[in-house]
Amino acid sequence: MDLPKRPQDAHSTLAAAFNTGDVETVMNMYDVTGIIVPEPGKPVSGKAEFKQAIKTILSIKGKMEIKTVYCLQTGDIAVGRSEWNITDGNDIKVSAKGIEVMKKQTDGTWKIIVDHAFGAEPSV
Repeated sequence: MDLPKRPQDAHSTLAAAFNTGDVETVMNMYDVTGIIVPEPGKPVSGKAEFKQAIKTILSIKGKMEIKTVYCLQTGDIAVGRSEWNITDGNDIKVSAKGIEVMKKQTDGTWKIIVDHAFGAEPSV
């Protein structure tokens, strides 16, 4: 999987990675020194914690779709707001509004350093 060359492509690249069902492909999208919030109120950081969070999300069977609401970039940092869901046929398994912070890597690609999957929800 190729990492995005523009921050506004991070959401679609992340969804494609999740839809492979492969933990390592998804892990490649993240800077694991950052933070991921796989469920409300439970932020984690570090490679082992990221891997466990991703395994948990991948255990939800279905297709992930992520819509970019906006992506704002300044220099090597960008913030995106997303609306995402995991569906299985007509059944919505999970649906939320997230906030992601991305950082440009030295090779010109972008990785997610903060993924608050529920960060734009009114109750979070």
